[in-house]
Amino acid sequence: MEKGLIIVLNGVSSSGKSSLAHELTKLLPDFFTFSIDNYDIVIDKMEDRENERLIPIETEYFYHKNVAMFADRGVNLILDQIIHDTKTMHTFYETLSEYTILFVGVHCSPEELTRRELLRGDRHIGLAISQLEFVHKQEVYDIEVNTEQQPLSVCANLIVNRLNNAVPFTGFRQSLANNNKNAKLL
Repeated sequence: MEKGLIIVLNGVSSSGKSSLAHELTKLLPDFFTFSIDNYDIVIDKMEDRENERLIPIETEYFYHKNVAMFADRGVNLILDQIIHDTKTMHTFYETLSEYTILFVGVHCSPEELTRRELLRGDRHIGLAISQLEFVHKQEVYDIEVNTEQQPLSVCANLIVNRLNNAVPFTGFRQSLANNNKNAKLL
């Protein structure tokens, strides 16, 4: 069985990843969105956070293992996630190193991030800007989009065009190689 293709939308909170994933599923009916936020709901239901009875392993570890399970069965996925720290980054690259990935950077300005956080009302104001200290610093993308400068439909079409382009996806592999090189230096 051929492994499923994975489109990774990486960007800080409120950058437009979830909305972009929704737009992409309209254009790519053979793909399914798998969001870290939705997966965290599964973990939340398992844990008793009020009494600090928590699973002692980061959610992203299980999330990336589940991505691999779906892809192993030929399911094409659109991941809505944030590579927000070193541990998440290592888990991401280690778990998915053998998969075909279109690596997409999702951006917008700090001012727009703050505006979106205020509108959403479900995020700590300043979370997205704090994530900018790590996110997009070491990744090499196959394509980058800006959800503030272009409508979501345009961003989605750019991604689909890149997906259908004959040029190989190299962003994930380059990022993986950089991650491995940096890990050896530590």
